[in-house]
Amino acid sequence: MLTEQRNPNSQDIDQRSTLEIVQIINAEDATVAAAVERALPQIAEAVDQIVASLEAGGRLIYVGAGTSGRLAVLDAAECVPTFNTDPETVQALIAGGESAVAHSIEGAEDDRFAGRSDVLALNLTAGDVVVGIAASGRTPYVIAALEAANEIGVPTIGISCNSPAPLLDAAQIRIAVPVGPEVITGSTRLKAGTAQKMALNMLSTAAMIRLGKVYGNLMVDVRVTNEKLEGRACRIVSEAAGISEDEAAQLLAQAGNEAKTAIVMALLSMSADEARARLKDSGGRLRQVIENA
Repeated sequence: MLTEQRNPNSQDIDQRSTLEIVQIINAEDATVAAAVERALPQIAEAVDQIVASLEAGGRLIYVGAGTSGRLAVLDAAECVPTFNTDPETVQALIAGGESAVAHSIEGAEDDRFAGRSDVLALNLTAGDVVVGIAASGRTPYVIAALEAANEIGVPTIGISCNSPAPLLDAAQIRIAVPVGPEVITGSTRLKAGTAQKMALNMLSTAAMIRLGKVYGNLMVDVRVTNEKLEGRACRIVSEAAGISEDEAAQLLAQAGNEAKTAIVMALLSMSADEARARLKDSGGRLRQVIENA
């Protein structure tokens, strides 16, 4: 496997100065974006599948182990405040369960039975989509989860930093991002982890854009849960509606901190209830509401 080979560019890294060490790491990291770029057609195909599933009321379910699992948990968790998704809409399974997020439980990744039972415990339907993530492309827990999903007709996506790989064979949509040998042999939290994070960023972000949760490049579905996010929502409403931040704050208060509702109120001069009704009719797509007014 490429991810397990020795990297000729770092074979004497333990003899280098601190500056030289970080320069080597940085040079290797600089190659990751090109590897992800080569997989963009497959990533786009995966995004289209995710959008179709979520539009039909399904769920996006990530499955991973170790670093891959933790990255999956992170991406799923951040969809809630960023795009105001229901916590059930984007979920992540990690081998070993929740305790594996903070503590390494390396043996859990070899448990095929757990991978199968964990994903089936979510009561999958054909409307869901399951994304398996593994740097090696060989993780039994993840492969078993994809196989179980396939058996009941659930669309499956695989992300691997090795190709060919059993994980890709088990997936209907195959995303291969081979980044080559790591700076520290086999430490796939490095380049492979970065590549997986970039791919997951694209999957969730592009899907949410397609679902209308972004207007221009403004995260208009931001969930206001603290002072920082309240200020961000205020600036978003101000920018989108072309009004002052004071006016935006007043409209946000009337809209129950719903940025999209406040923007429609400002641009179409209507009440919060009327704005919500327009947004509901458009499936939450702000641009559609504004352009069809």
